[in-house]
Amino acid sequence: MRYLRRSSLHRNSEPLEDPIAGVANLFDASVVFIVSMMVALFMAYNMLDLMNPESTVTMTKENADGTMEIVSKKGSQIKVSKVTDRKLSGSGERLGTAYRLNDGKVIYVPE
Repeated sequence: MRYLRRSSLHRNSEPLEDPIAGVANLFDASVVFIVSMMVALFMAYNMLDLMNPESTVTMTKENADGTMEIVSKKGSQIKVSKVTDRKLSGSGERLGTAYRLNDGKVIYVPE
């Protein structure tokens, strides 16, 4: 009889904690970590202006194969232009002359 009484005491004790309950907390913590890293990267690269609908931003980007792109944002419109080394031709009028100084600066002089 003593044996039966002991086992009945263990059955009425508190249930064991679910071992998988901690996984939900880890998921929540990882989401908070990811969002904080995104905000930190935006602040580090001064990219918060990309979210502002009234700002104007121009960035240059070079791909792994050496091609360059110019990304410009004016208001809510984003335009991507690829830079090439091809010579272009067309008609137009000459607007001025550009000079490169000894220190590397370029000065444009309109005619």
